[in-house]
Amino acid sequence: MARRRSAEEMDELVEQFRASGLTQAEYCRQTGTVLSTLGRYLRRRSGGEQRFLRVNVEPVLEPGAGFVVVLGNGRRIESGWRFGDADLARLIRVAESA
Repeated sequence: MARRRSAEEMDELVEQFRASGLTQAEYCRQTGTVLSTLGRYLRRRSGGEQRFLRVNVEPVLEPGAGFVVVLGNGRRIESGWRFGDADLARLIRVAESA
């Protein structure tokens, strides 16, 4: 059985991940950390609370022009597809967790 990390070790792992600029999956592959473990530490560190961001919605100038979403982790999603609200929310969740 794996040994438990102390709170300080968890904080250090999270800080190293954030400073790496890598995705969670890339960081875990490079360091040998289990992806679910890193995710758990990130949730604990943030208090497990969801954050809401203020956004500006601008009208589309051309029909079917699509959209661009820039996520907090710097990833950018551009699409000409038309997504329903639930599908778009799922896309964002998946992109932010990768």
